[in-house]
Amino acid sequence: MQTEEKATLLPKEIIEVNLSKKDIRKMSVEEIAEELTAKGEKAFRAKQIYEWLWVKSAASFEDMTNLSKDLREWLSENFCINRITIASKQVSNDRTIKVAFRLHDGNEVEGVLIPTESRMTACVSSQVGCSLSCKFCATGYLKRMRNLEAAEIYDQVVMIKELAEQHYGIPLTNIVYMGMGEPLLNYKNVLESIEHITSEKGLHMSPKRITVSTAGISKMIMKLADDDVKFNLALSLHAANDDKRSKIMAINDSNNLPILRDALQYYYQKTKNRVTFEYCVFDNFNDTLEDAKELWQFTKYVPAKVNLIEYNPIDQADFVNTGADKLDAFAAFLEKNKVTVNVRRSRGKDIDAACGQLANKH
Repeated sequence: MQTEEKATLLPKEIIEVNLSKKDIRKMSVEEIAEELTAKGEKAFRAKQIYEWLWVKSAASFEDMTNLSKDLREWLSENFCINRITIASKQVSNDRTIKVAFRLHDGNEVEGVLIPTESRMTACVSSQVGCSLSCKFCATGYLKRMRNLEAAEIYDQVVMIKELAEQHYGIPLTNIVYMGMGEPLLNYKNVLESIEHITSEKGLHMSPKRITVSTAGISKMIMKLADDDVKFNLALSLHAANDDKRSKIMAINDSNNLPILRDALQYYYQKTKNRVTFEYCVFDNFNDTLEDAKELWQFTKYVPAKVNLIEYNPIDQADFVNTGADKLDAFAAFLEKNKVTVNVRRSRGKDIDAACGQLANKH
């Protein structure tokens, strides 16, 4: 049964106080050590603070119990931990949980916990809103307000991980950057958040359990290759035909299929990581066997697998999911031609938590 919980608003005065202090999670351990030594504290305290921030996910300086009371008070007076909070939570009939996270400046983003028999996946956001305006995506109809900080992305993972353990007694297994926003347009903060999530000095999760999804920013895909990333890359393709793709994804006008092909080949040459193509199957738009053939041809450029995604209608657009017979025929054609295919069934549709539906409707 669907349930919803809401939290009270963060008081304006607290937001203003936090903005007047230095955000300690934007500082390196070396920078924290410099502040401490200038105060007359031992430099090794910086490592203790850093561990509290990124390994133990401390919400306040009071939590740092191996520091003296005087030091904790000094930290509270001079620095802040701009931790996100849960504004509301909804639990779907299929056990999916959608969370609205409130940021320190009052903006909100959404994240989702997706439980299946074999996985417990956190879907996190990377921007407040989005600038790409994909026609089928609810977030694309929102104004992009700002990029999320690395710590704000990290906090989403921590809080969704806690929800997985509280509700289902199962640890988080996977993370997908497929929530609100385009991750590769917030490149620095996204990669920094992954470093905190995967590092031994952070949450120590395997990068192979993380997937970053992009609508197709070719130059940043190539930068991922140059930076030798270890996490997985997914491309939101949705059509392997430039005319069709441009109709639903404006980014295709500047990052068309030949440009993406070259970027993906460069990426694979450097990383040897197989790419995932995400493909929402829309009724009477991209669901014919000719569309399947075009997709098959595109998969020949790099080792790839295909996720066929059930589409979830939104108020702003007229797209609907294709019929079951067409979807089965589409998948069968790809499998016949040796393409690895997964059909992703919709999760959390009753709470607007499914793919393409995140828009802060609450």
